Amino acid sequence: MTPSELLDTRNRPLRDLRISVTDRCNFRCVYCMPREVFGRDYTFLPREELLTFEEITRLARISVAHGVEKLRLTGGEPLLRKGLEELIGMLAELRTPQGKRVDIALTTNASALAVKAESLKAAGLDRITVSLDSLDDATFRSMNDVDFPVAKVLKGIDVAHEAGLGPIKINMVVKRGHNDHDIVPMARHFRNTPYILRFIEYMDVGSSNGWELGEVVPSSEVVSRINEAFPLEAIEPNYRGETAARWRYKDTGGEVGVISSVTQSFCSTCTRTRISTEGKLFTCLFATEGHDLRALLRSGATDEELSEVMAGIWRSRTDRYSELRSSRTGGLGPAGRKKIEMSYIGG
Repeated sequence: MTPSELLDTRNRPLRDLRISVTDRCNFRCVYCMPREVFGRDYTFLPREELLTFEEITRLARISVAHGVEKLRLTGGEPLLRKGLEELIGMLAELRTPQGKRVDIALTTNASALAVKAESLKAAGLDRITVSLDSLDDATFRSMNDVDFPVAKVLKGIDVAHEAGLGPIKINMVVKRGHNDHDIVPMARHFRNTPYILRFIEYMDVGSSNGWELGEVVPSSEVVSRINEAFPLEAIEPNYRGETAARWRYKDTGGEVGVISSVTQSFCSTCTRTRISTEGKLFTCLFATEGHDLRALLRSGATDEELSEVMAGIWRSRTDRYSELRSSRTGGLGPAGRKKIEMSYIGG
């Protein structure tokens, strides 16, 4: 078996690595970092506990040798990590075993995107995904809970497009009773733009967001609402393991997607693994614990030793949380253990 053919116990290849570069965020979104948990007294990781850019690049290089083709930088809010362009430049030098350049993406709340877009592109970033949960300014300010205006996010998106960071995807987490009234207005706004709007079911990630099944708006309902206003037709996925089901507007050809993270499991085709801010490897977004790679890095482990450990973790992977999900958050997993927070591991 060659490194690029690394498979887990369910014959899923390793293709995507998501790297959290900071646990900090300047938003306090109600579904991710609610203020009542992440308040002024909350203790974030000290700088010395974060992986350095060299350590991140080393782990990414080994992952690419094992078949990873896409790197996504997440957080927290990744643009809060000082000198992020330097890391992007280092990652842009990586090549697959076949000599191909690795795809580098970033997920952001876009609060600093208007300032950073050109330098990110120049450093080697390929594309971005922006989290935007409403176009209504009052609703958006309420959901980010720091009174940040939606106009600045939209400005950042346009600047990023002009800089060549595309195709740009817009992710809207839909929470019933909070912003589901904005589904059609969001579709209307973005349907004639170069941007791809995606609706994400409100997920039971972590334990601090108070998730309840009744607050989930199923993707089928999202599609139905949009279809009534703007007729849609289904289109094929871009690749095996794509999380979003793709739809096309019949009149304009523009694209919209839905990510059914609760109502339709995509565990069987999941090719993603994640590295947290301080170097723990997680093989599932809904994990309860990770594998400490930082300890190996800082104990003097060789690339060969790190490669063997990382390959072994993937080969023994059995994760299929969403397939087993109960209707109560926390209903799965060992008693007394909490699932990892999205702000810690990245979406």
